[in-house]
Amino acid sequence: LEPNAVFVLHGIALMLVFLLHACRQFPGCGNIVTFSQFLFIAVEGFIFEANFGRKRPAIPIRYYFIMVAMFFTVSVVNNYALNLNIAMPLHMIFRSGSLIASMALGIIILKKRYSVSKYTSIALVSLGIFTCTFMSAKQVASDSSLNEEDGLQVFLWWLLGIAALTFALLMSARMGIFQEMLYKQFGKHSKEALFYNHALPLPGFVLLAPNIYHHAVLFSQSELFQVPVIGLTLPIMWFYLLMNVITQYVCIRGVFILTTECTSLTVTLVVTLRKFVSLIFSILYFRNPFTAWHWLGTAFVFVGTLMYTEVWNSLRPFLAHWRKRPKEE
Repeated sequence: LEPNAVFVLHGIALMLVFLLHACRQFPGCGNIVTFSQFLFIAVEGFIFEANFGRKRPAIPIRYYFIMVAMFFTVSVVNNYALNLNIAMPLHMIFRSGSLIASMALGIIILKKRYSVSKYTSIALVSLGIFTCTFMSAKQVASDSSLNEEDGLQVFLWWLLGIAALTFALLMSARMGIFQEMLYKQFGKHSKEALFYNHALPLPGFVLLAPNIYHHAVLFSQSELFQVPVIGLTLPIMWFYLLMNVITQYVCIRGVFILTTECTSLTVTLVVTLRKFVSLIFSILYFRNPFTAWHWLGTAFVFVGTLMYTEVWNSLRPFLAHWRKRPKEE
């Protein structure tokens, strides 16, 4: 991988470590984490991208409001899905199904048509998600520690979580199509979009203020931790949050650099590796039950994703060149 790709992967790995530490102690802390990330990126963008509000956006602001409404909704719904008996691995795998949603909405809205290989890849991803979802449903339904009435209630909450993930998946795909149409009309302005997508939703967090404040109090009551080198002492959960915000910013900036300086193959490989690394981190850290069926479903998802992005075709010239080198030498 190119240096920028390794840079992004290192940032993702660090972000996951700090996020998993926070989620393990406070499973419902997604809103305060998301708010902190949005606030940090918005402040940075206001200073360096918007030039303290003096720079006019290239894309009319009304379109950003529509995009932001979608983006904010997707973020909040995905956060709350974790409170509805959705395990982190299933959450990650289910979100990998964005290809399915994008293809379906592309056919319906943009009247697109795809090759047989694209439909095959989508079928594999669909099968993988169905396998993991079905096995997780059996685990929820067969929890022996619950009586029949409580087990039914847990299962119904799990179904609500699946519905929330499905809604977020479709909304995210619709946002992608909307963004694609804007870029075709006004040109690509990734840094500008990054700023407005994080700055405009900030007032919406007022609706989540009680939850954010509640977790801020819990964070402040966590054990004290002395930050290495600088010797500053603060509650350890605030340290985890600070590190998560910084590494999240590193990831987003790294991905932006990656898309402008590296080949599409490198970006595809990094995104695919990100999903795999996220899944492995979650399984090991949370010790979630992950059966052979889950691994099979995961394999279907990743193989289908690679087929969709045509990584194999991109690798053929490289492999052919690599095989010829010993003969030529």
